[in-house]
Amino acid sequence: MARKAIFITGGGSGIGRAAARKFAAQGWFVGIGDISDEGMAGTLALLPPGSCWTTRLDVRDRAAWDAALAAFAGAAGGKIDVVFNNAGIPIGGPIVDLSSEEVERTLDINLKGVIFGAQAAYPYLKASAPGSCLLNTASAAGIYGVPGGSVYSATKFGVRSITESLDGEWAADGIAVRDLMPGFIDTPLLDIAPNRKSNEAIRDRVIPSGLEITPVEAVADAAWSAVHGEKLHTLVGKTATSAQFAARWLPGLIRKRNRSSGRPLG
Repeated sequence: MARKAIFITGGGSGIGRAAARKFAAQGWFVGIGDISDEGMAGTLALLPPGSCWTTRLDVRDRAAWDAALAAFAGAAGGKIDVVFNNAGIPIGGPIVDLSSEEVERTLDINLKGVIFGAQAAYPYLKASAPGSCLLNTASAAGIYGVPGGSVYSATKFGVRSITESLDGEWAADGIAVRDLMPGFIDTPLLDIAPNRKSNEAIRDRVIPSGLEITPVEAVADAAWSAVHGEKLHTLVGKTATSAQFAARWLPGLIRKRNRSSGRPLG
C-alpha cells in the first residue's frame, strides 16, 4: 500500500470523525479506534470505500493498544505514518463536586491513554521516520487553568508536557511530535453535563459566557497542518488564541478575572 496511514482514537465522533474525513479525502488510509461501535459505523459511512479500518479500543488498556496498532499496521501494508492521540472526555465544575470515579476516569482516558498511545506508537513511527508524527489533542485548557476546570486542565497541561518532552526525546529518531490546543469545539461533548451533580449542558454555560464555539472542521484542518508543519503547539479558535496571549502578556489580568468570576465554568 503506497498511501499513507493514520490511526485516530476517538474517531467515532467529533474531532476524530472530522479528522478521519479530512485525511481520507486527501487519500490517506484511516484507522479508527473507539469504544463506540455505532460511532465508528457512522464515521465509516462518511468515508470513501476502502479508505477506513476500525477496531474497538479502550485507550486505558495498554495491551489493547499494542493489539490495535499491530492489526492496523497489517491492514495498512505494514506501515503507520501518524498516530493521533485524540480520545478524551470532558469534566468540569467545582472540584469538591467531582466524584473520585469521575476524576479517575478522566485522568485515565485523557492522560494515561495518551501516554499508553505514545508507548505503543513509537516502534511504528520510528520505522516510518522521517516524516512520521505523533499528534496529541491538548486544549486551550492547557494554557491557563480556569475555575471549574481543575481536573480537565490538569490532564491537558499534562498532554502539552508530554508533547514537549517527546518532541525532544524522539527528535533523533526523526519522529515529529505535535499537539492541537483548541478552545470549545462544536461536538456532541458540549451537550452533556460537566459532572454528575450538574444537569446543565456544557454548551449552555459556554454561550452565556460569550465564548466562541469553533466548528469541528477547523480542528481537522489544524490537524492536517500540524502533521505537515513545524509548529509544536497549534492553537485552534479565538478562545485559544486569546488565552495564549493573555497568559503570556497579561497574566495579572487573567488571574484577576479568574478570581472574580461568578461560577465555575465547568
